[in-house]
Amino acid sequence: MLSQRLAHSQQATLRCQLLTLLFLEAVGLRRTWDLRGYTGQALALLTGRRLAYGYRHIERFLAELARVGADAPLTEVLARWTASLWEPRLPRREKPVPVFYVDGHRKPVYADSLIPRGLIGRTGKILGCRALVVLHDQEGHPLLATTHRGDQHLTIGLPAILRHYEQAADLESLKRIVVDREGMSAEFLAVLASEGRTVVTVLRTDQYAGLESFRQVGEFVPLHVDQQGKVIREVALARFGLPLPEHPGQELEVRVALIRDWRRLVPKEPSSEEEDRPQRWDEKPDRTHEYWLDENWQATPLPAPPMEPKLIPIVTTAAEVDAVELVQTYTRRWPAQENAIRDWLIPLGIDVNHGYAKIPVANSEVAKKREALQKRLENVQRWTAGARKRMHNASKLHRKRSQQTKERADALYCDLNHHQMEMERQEVEHWLLRKTIKEEKAVADAEIEEYRQRQWKAYHTSNKEFAKCEKYCREQRELLRAIEDLAQQERDMYELDNHKDQVMTVCKVALANLGMWVRDHYFPASYAHASWQRLQVFFQLPGRIFWGRDRVEVELKPFNDRALNRDLEMLCMKVAQEQPRLPDGRRLLFRLRETRILHLDAQEKEVA
Repeated sequence: MLSQRLAHSQQATLRCQLLTLLFLEAVGLRRTWDLRGYTGQALALLTGRRLAYGYRHIERFLAELARVGADAPLTEVLARWTASLWEPRLPRREKPVPVFYVDGHRKPVYADSLIPRGLIGRTGKILGCRALVVLHDQEGHPLLATTHRGDQHLTIGLPAILRHYEQAADLESLKRIVVDREGMSAEFLAVLASEGRTVVTVLRTDQYAGLESFRQVGEFVPLHVDQQGKVIREVALARFGLPLPEHPGQELEVRVALIRDWRRLVPKEPSSEEEDRPQRWDEKPDRTHEYWLDENWQATPLPAPPMEPKLIPIVTTAAEVDAVELVQTYTRRWPAQENAIRDWLIPLGIDVNHGYAKIPVANSEVAKKREALQKRLENVQRWTAGARKRMHNASKLHRKRSQQTKERADALYCDLNHHQMEMERQEVEHWLLRKTIKEEKAVADAEIEEYRQRQWKAYHTSNKEFAKCEKYCREQRELLRAIEDLAQQERDMYELDNHKDQVMTVCKVALANLGMWVRDHYFPASYAHASWQRLQVFFQLPGRIFWGRDRVEVELKPFNDRALNRDLEMLCMKVAQEQPRLPDGRRLLFRLRETRILHLDAQEKEVA
């Protein structure tokens, strides 16, 4: 429900307040709190007011937007606007299948309470944070960004942002998706492939062991060469099977573009024979050894370990693909997406947090550990029962076979004694008697030995199962101790309310798109890849505004640098040619101020 203040606010008032949130970063303000010390006029001009709003007014407005859940409709509006802003102006039959890049970004949140934590990419630390999922087009324009709790994995956020953007922008489907190796889950790729999407990503290093892990490896062809014409990168097409953990025995077949980077050499994986027989430090290539006990022995460098070019396997769920085109599709993600985050979103304050309201939630970290311990405990309890049962059965079998061995030995020796006495009564010669009895005794002993072997086998089985049962019983106590310690050490976890932060994220993404659009339409061609920091000096130029009936002229103060002034003149000429119009219909014109009159910057108050 809308709050009474928002419901009774006029459209013009809401528009000015939203524009204030949108252009905070444009005038160098990171948070609404910074409005307390803001004395400039640029924010008032950008919002169409005589004076800019103050901190308390805008912070209350932002809190009310978060309270009524305005972040959801604002996110949908952003998706529709960016989709129409960057829609390619090509005939439908000439439009190639567009490529979209999805990446995760975490920004740290420093709070006294425990909040969901994640890996911060820039520092490599695990901290409490918020997780952002960012969608870019193939030109690097940020189309949409959503905010989530810090421990959410990209495999959860990616399908959600794709569906969100498709519904909001009224698109059929985002067919080709490029994602970082964080999305390398076989089940995840299989689900996206079943939806008709083609995913391009990179294998993790723990998913393959070398070139031998791939099937149907084609011929390597040059990909990049240096100035001397030497091949520094080559690529070949191959196939790879990703096991599906939830479907034992099944694999997801993917095509692979194998890149061999000869500039980055890594140690070669040892063969099975080399692992069984590691080379000694004093061993020579011919398998002889250094005689280092000799006084005249001179040390020589150890042989260099065998090296091989680093493998970079880029995979796709597409049925057929060209290796070079696949490599280009993925590697374009680095300048198109990661550079856009670095050059635009971070300078515009995407890492700045807004809103620290929290609600208590279950401790997800402890819950995961407890679930793993409970699962292990259940397994160990099942194994204990099995080992105890096998131990008792083996013990009974040992006693039974011991009795059988004793009875059989007694019977065999009794028959042997009777035969010996019978031969003595028949007065058989002594040497023949000894020979016969010795042979019969050997046969009896052999049969008794077979019985004893069966007896001892049951004995050893009983002892082995006894050791297992003891081990499992001890582990049960250790697991129960760990579970109790976990309960005692468990801290209360709180989840941040992301509504306010998502509203500001929408504003920052919108401002980044606005800056890119202005750069592409009005700045010289040399600024095609300019970042926000490079353009900021133009956006924050001081000047004077002259209001006319049909036009608004902005007189800009020139730079001290001639090259920048030439670019500024070209910008003014481009604006004059395009004739952009303000919301009230008046034309907007720029011109450079004459440099004959000197001004003190500290006395200039009018800023455009």
